[in-house]
Amino acid sequence: MIQGLSNIAAQAILKESGYNELPSAKPKKIWKIALEVMKEPMFMLLISCGLLYMLLGDYVEGAILLLAISVIIIITFYQYQKTEKALEALKRLSSLKANVVRDGVEYKIEARELVLGDIIVVNEGDRIAADAQLLQLNNLVVDESLLTGESIPVVKVIQSSDNQHLIFSGTLVVQGKGYAQITATGVHTQFGKIGTSLQNITQDSTRLQKEMKVLIRNLFIIGVLLSVGVVCAFYFTRGNFVKSLLTGLSAAMSLLPEEFPVVLTIFLALGSWRLSKNNVLTRKPSAIETLGSATVLCTDKTGTITENKMSVAALYVNDTIYQLNSFENHLPAIDNILKYAYLASQEASIDPMEKAMVEAYQQHFPSTVLPKNLVKEYPLSPSLLAMTRVFTIDNTWVAYAKGAPEAMFTLCTITEKEKEIYLNAVHQLAEQGYRVLAVGMSRMHANQLPESQSGFNFDFIGLIALEDPIRAAVPQAIQECATAGIKVMMITGDFPATAKSIATKIGFSSTEVLTGEEMQTMTEAELRSRIHSVSIFARVVPEQKLRIVQALKANNEIVAMTGDGVNDAPALKAADIGIAMGLKGTDVAREAASLVLLDDNFASIVAAIRSGRRIFDNLQKAMTYILAIHIPIIGLVLYPAFFSHIYMLLMPLHIVFLELIIDPVCSIAFEAEQEEKGIMTRPPRNPDKQFFGSKKILQSVLQGLLLLALVIGVYYFSVYEAHQEGEVRALTFTTLILGNLFLILTSLSKTRSFVQVIAEKNYILLTIILVATALLFVMMKVPFLQQLFSFQFPGYWHFLTAIAGALMILIILELIKWLKYR
Repeated sequence: MIQGLSNIAAQAILKESGYNELPSAKPKKIWKIALEVMKEPMFMLLISCGLLYMLLGDYVEGAILLLAISVIIIITFYQYQKTEKALEALKRLSSLKANVVRDGVEYKIEARELVLGDIIVVNEGDRIAADAQLLQLNNLVVDESLLTGESIPVVKVIQSSDNQHLIFSGTLVVQGKGYAQITATGVHTQFGKIGTSLQNITQDSTRLQKEMKVLIRNLFIIGVLLSVGVVCAFYFTRGNFVKSLLTGLSAAMSLLPEEFPVVLTIFLALGSWRLSKNNVLTRKPSAIETLGSATVLCTDKTGTITENKMSVAALYVNDTIYQLNSFENHLPAIDNILKYAYLASQEASIDPMEKAMVEAYQQHFPSTVLPKNLVKEYPLSPSLLAMTRVFTIDNTWVAYAKGAPEAMFTLCTITEKEKEIYLNAVHQLAEQGYRVLAVGMSRMHANQLPESQSGFNFDFIGLIALEDPIRAAVPQAIQECATAGIKVMMITGDFPATAKSIATKIGFSSTEVLTGEEMQTMTEAELRSRIHSVSIFARVVPEQKLRIVQALKANNEIVAMTGDGVNDAPALKAADIGIAMGLKGTDVAREAASLVLLDDNFASIVAAIRSGRRIFDNLQKAMTYILAIHIPIIGLVLYPAFFSHIYMLLMPLHIVFLELIIDPVCSIAFEAEQEEKGIMTRPPRNPDKQFFGSKKILQSVLQGLLLLALVIGVYYFSVYEAHQEGEVRALTFTTLILGNLFLILTSLSKTRSFVQVIAEKNYILLTIILVATALLFVMMKVPFLQQLFSFQFPGYWHFLTAIAGALMILIILELIKWLKYR
């Protein structure tokens, strides 16, 4: 009788050693998130400006600036909380219970409460909660793929020198029962050791993040120097220090595009939301930007490319191979082999192969009544990979057996010539990537059953070929990757022949295989050289996945890597984009990954890459637009500072209105814009190419100078018409606002005209245009707002000048676009 620990002893050990769980990343405090956001130079300037306005008595301007910072922090915090809640929900779904024996009584407890020395009971279907050594077992078979990557379940024995007497945390019992004593919990388990090793792997900032920091730092320095120069120039030309100081701050604000973090935050937050609708949970939003740049996609086979379940694919009976699509036409020929395989299987088993054989028979012979009087079962064993179930039928013992072909050949009465024929059939099926089992049947009239399966004289019935079916959407997704210039690599623990067969079926153009054994003998330089031509890695052990990722990154590839087990976590963390499985993945894998795939489907990864490219395109268009619109703002601030006869055209509140209302909202319109045509027919973005390259900067500057010239043209025309200062300012500001809207309209697509953009019903864009126009009208007509913004109403007809001036930028840029892409 097994007694186990006493409850008192277990509680004492628990108090000393802690819970049986892995440490997970603690949620960030809200003040830490706020601090991370405000460490950026632009926010330091915004806060400084806001506080200075408050001190000078300009409470409206100061309040708007400080409100903008609060909005950004709220968006960031909301997205972070949303992701953490989704991950916590996944974690709760995967939380374990364990059967433990304490004080001689077996009962169920939370797995986290297990301690060293506890006796646990593991049954078929249980997820093992800690590392342990087996004490007793009955036909125990364990799936250790999450830990070792080996897809074939391991038959456990009490006496063993190669870990077959041990069971490990996180692995799954697929058959049998056992009692085991816990030898390690929490971070000391094999899972825990790998999870702890993740702390030694650091993740780099994305290229865009690095580039943004450099750009913002440079603009910040230029902004400070320029604002000092403007203060001095304005003071010496006009003599009013307070106005000079405010003009200097306006210059700094106009030069420094503080919308960048707003736009980036909005794009990543909404991008995360859009990806979640495609079953992809974003754990690290910065990975969305990297997605569109991926050049290599490393994927598991089982459960990602395939459905992670077994099904009967072919049968070999009477020297004939029947494929699944022909079963219905040959039911009499396949009746016996499916029936005998069914009777040799446990009907309620969780073993995927047994489930497949039960389902195959029930599907093709649904109304047949089979015997239920089971007499004895001979389990699978390491020495004989076959199992037999014996029934009584008409006072006769009938035994049905299935197992590895080599094992069944020793149990069946066949000649050497027949064995050779059957072996050829086995090889023929195995070459197609199938897992092959043999089926036998024996009738006995003896007084007692034999002690072992070898006591039966089985007749050989045939072969059953099983496969893990390919997901229907995978071949199309593989083709889409090839068209998009993304190399797909399959990394599996299966045999090379199986891996090559799957690769051929899903449309790999190259089926060159590199095995784990070959990798062991390679230097890093040899692996880097060889990896260029390889698409399939077979018989790979988990630690080799990290080598593959590192070799690809050393070749300057942008690597997306999928994984589910704790063994995959180091490779997931080292990859540019780590993608963990949400359904069958472990907590360690999810925490190490950038993205979590909620449906474990390869096609969802490709959809995420497409979405990543669209987000990147639209982000680039939005940033280009922001740089462009800052040129006329800077020009209108500096122009009066150096020429005393020019009216002050833009005051701080005007700039705050433009930058903190129009620009961020407009960036939402960019985010909502549909993808460009042919987005998945072009190669990935060159990782060495700058996001803000000289070409993009020049394009933005030219667009901005064009708008500035048109606005100044309207200014001089209004002065020529003898308008008062407030009226001139109103017309100039109207031209700038309308020109801003037209600039958005033409910048939304690189290839489509503004008419097509409007026809596609981007409702956010249409709403922005209507709201901005309405706000502009209200500002011109309401006396309080007129006074606040220093405007005077010039009369309706005079706005035609502003409309015409602004419309010119749309006409010119659309003409350039047409000439470029016609």
